[in-house]
Amino acid sequence: MSIVTLQLGQCGNQIGLEVFDALFSDAHYPQGLCSKRENEAYQASCKERFFSEQENGVQIARAVLVDMEPKVINQTLSKAARSGQWKYGQHSCFCQKQGSGNNWAYGYSVHGPRHEESIMNLIQKEVEKCDSLSGFFIIMSMAGGTGSGLGAFVTQNLQDQYSNSLKMNQIIWPYGTGEVIVQNYNSILTLSHLYRSSDALLVHENDAVHKICAKLMNIKQISFSDINQVLAHQLGNVFQPTYSMEGSFHYRRNPLGDLMENLVPHPEFKMLGVRNIPQMSENSLAYSTFTWAGLLKHLRQMLISNAKMEEGIDWQVRPPVTGHPTLGKMSLSKELHFNTSIANLVILRGKGVRSVDLGGFKDPALYTSWLEPDNAFSVWKTQRAFNKYEKSAALVSNSQFLVKPLDMIVGKAWNMFASKAYIHQYTKFGIEEEDFLDSFTLLEQVIASYCNL
Repeated sequence: MSIVTLQLGQCGNQIGLEVFDALFSDAHYPQGLCSKRENEAYQASCKERFFSEQENGVQIARAVLVDMEPKVINQTLSKAARSGQWKYGQHSCFCQKQGSGNNWAYGYSVHGPRHEESIMNLIQKEVEKCDSLSGFFIIMSMAGGTGSGLGAFVTQNLQDQYSNSLKMNQIIWPYGTGEVIVQNYNSILTLSHLYRSSDALLVHENDAVHKICAKLMNIKQISFSDINQVLAHQLGNVFQPTYSMEGSFHYRRNPLGDLMENLVPHPEFKMLGVRNIPQMSENSLAYSTFTWAGLLKHLRQMLISNAKMEEGIDWQVRPPVTGHPTLGKMSLSKELHFNTSIANLVILRGKGVRSVDLGGFKDPALYTSWLEPDNAFSVWKTQRAFNKYEKSAALVSNSQFLVKPLDMIVGKAWNMFASKAYIHQYTKFGIEEEDFLDSFTLLEQVIASYCNL
């Protein structure tokens, strides 16, 4: 089954380019540490998900590119075409001459309705090229105007027109220090609208990815391109093919459906985070060896201590002892030391995956009381190595990891809202104070639900 990717705004288009590049180069990497037959099956499965083929053998990304300014889309198209291996479709882009000026309301209320027909037609054409549609993967930022405002509008339209297809929004959480003065307004409006129309929100925090670039990749002057490559690596690790079940050599047909089934058991809880291990520069990789036991010990501790990378993990954090009152029922003012999970999915790729012991992730103390560990924990495997890593593990988790950053964004937005700062920039495009209040109410409820796990 195929996934149609929507790249929205500057951020969505730049990340989308790196994601397709990572998927393509991984699928065509000659030494996947597996048999030729297995490698061919892996390539075919990746292609069915993310690419279609032209007569001359060049693969075309199953993607629609949307931005309200032409510059980034033109750069994205030419970079993809320059690779000579894959490219974007000739008629898969929509851009205009005037951006959204970092104003969510302008993206949502002006650009959205004005260009709705053109954008939805492009999406329909892309859907018609799929033999079978798994769903939509929507890449967007949360802080700006086009990606966030138009992104929320398009996701709502997809919910109306493709109600039986799954929608996963990959959203980029802004730097805490701030890039845009109204980023907290844009963020709460984006999140609250997506919570109503998307099936799952896969969140990457800019601050966390920046740290990975600095500490693990040893990059001295970090660019957006470096950050996007780390994101693309993590997403590739999640979305590339894995076996459908233990002992099988057949690849999963419905990646989005399987992700949702394993990770989103209730519509109140749809925030997903990704961690992966190991992650390092290519130079270091040549001199490193890993054991599954070591990787998974670190990955489990990253989960329970809410660390985003393997460096600087707090090893003091332990799961609550069963039978004692849990730490879940607490107010936000207390530190959320232990990160309680609703559901976790571990994805293992590489040598010796069949014999890996995952008992540590099945501990009931890691999970909320209303789901048995058997239902809350899943594992996907393939012997095919990923992206030059002999062994690699990704963890997609639905847990309390976003409670603090979400509470901070809601708090900052509320402080501005209470003094009516910048509200006029939104009301003049039809977003009323009532819409802000609805957003605050919905997100306060999400925070409370995650806190009470």
